[in-house]
Formats: sequence, C-alpha cells, structure tokens
Amino acid sequence: MIRVSPDWLALREPADAQARSAKLVEEVSGWLAAAPRIEIHDLGCGTGSMARWLAPLLPGPQHWILYDADADLLARASASMPAHTADGFPVTVETRECDVTKLTEADFRGASLVTASALLDILSADEIDRVAVACAKARRPALFTLSVTGQVDLEPCDPLDSEIVAAFNAHQRRVAGDRTLLGPSAAAFAAEAFTRAGASVRTQPSPWTLGPERFELVSAWFAGWFGAACEQRPELAGCAEYARGRFVAAKQGRLRVTVHHSDLLAIFE
Repeated sequence: MIRVSPDWLALREPADAQARSAKLVEEVSGWLAAAPRIEIHDLGCGTGSMARWLAPLLPGPQHWILYDADADLLARASASMPAHTADGFPVTVETRECDVTKLTEADFRGASLVTASALLDILSADEIDRVAVACAKARRPALFTLSVTGQVDLEPCDPLDSEIVAAFNAHQRRVAGDRTLLGPSAAAFAAEAFTRAGASVRTQPSPWTLGPERFELVSAWFAGWFGAACEQRPELAGCAEYARGRFVAAKQGRLRVTVHHSDLLAIFE
C-alpha cells in the first residue's frame, strides 16, 4: 500500500472535513438511530481524521475499530480520538494493523458501519470488489468519502492545465507492483461494485474548494500534483515556468483550486 505522510494528512484534514457530504451522514445517522451501540470499522484510517469528523455527528455510544497497515499512523489515530460524541456518549477505540484489502465478511461481522476516506482511488478493481463483497456478505452499510474523480479546476486557468490533469490522472491509474490502481475511475467503479453486490447506492459530490485561506494546502497539493504528472510524463518537468507562476499566484492569493471528489453510501436493505 502507498505510504502517506502524517504531515500531509494533518494539512488536508480541515479541507476534508469541510468537503465531505453532510447529506449522506444524515442518512447514515437516521439508519443507525435505533442501535443501542454503534460499532464503526474505519479502513485505512491514517491519523484518524474520518473518526474525528464523523464520531461527533452520529448518535449514542460508539466503538471505533481502526484499520491501517502503518503502525505509526494507527498509534496517532488512537491517541487523538474524541472521548465523547456531541450528545455526551462515550467513544471507545481499538486498532488493527493489517492490509485492508484482505478483510473478509468475518472481520465486519460486528460492524454497524464500514467507513473509509480517500482510500478507494489507491485500490485496484479486485480490491474494491473484495471490500464490496465483504460488506454485502456481512450486510453492513459502507460510507466511503473523498474519492478523486479526476476533475481539477484552477482559476485563473492556463493552457497547460489540461495536460497536467491528464498526466496526473494517468499516474493515478499506474501499475504499482502487481496492482493496477483505479485512481479517478475508483468512485464510479465502487458504485457499480456495491450495486452488483446488492446495495442501494447513493453518491454525493465532495469537492475541495481552496483559496487564499488555504495557501499551505494549495501549495503542498500543487507540488504533489505537478510532481506526479512529471513522473508520469518526464517531459513536463520542462514546464518550470508554469509551476513557478502557479506558486506565485498562490502566494499572492490569486489562485483558486477545486479538486473534485465523490462520496458514496451503500446500504444493504
């Protein structure tokens, strides 16, 4: 699996929280309202941003099981969980260090809800299918947020933008070892996979809308975005003037970026 920097996760957390679909959470909350205790399994939890965002939005006592292959991230996530929900009920947590693509029906048997954030686009088609089938066999709903769709809008626009977008999207669909990542195709594929597995699927847009108030995130995102595009197409590294111009515009508060994502809720009724 791809190693994610804790610093990057911390930088993006406020934008993630602002972008995720509140409408889908309302549906989840209503669906779980009758449960005396909620058990949430969070896949690829990173430093726990999904739990910190979602726990206060759901009712009643909660137990979170956090999954990640990175022991350091799991420790950070466990240490930063909220102690209580917004309505005063306790939140407890346990961690499981593992490869989330290998989870099965048995792992989800006690779950009230399976969640993930910014995970689907770094998985392969087979891996997403396995997650969907595991949720279906356990009859557990899933809320997967912030899957990139491949669309990026920069203002002011530049003729090179479309080339960088295309190169970055190709990089996201690269072969990593023996895995072909789905990248921006993952959101649509996951909706189809859960539908095939028998779920009722709802999707909602969850774009990052970034302006001068998020200068550090814009700069870090652009550096990674442009760098990945150059890795995919090395000749783009010659577009240094383009990159310099974008960094200057960001520093001067003139650059606005919209990075489009999709959130998915799958319910087995």
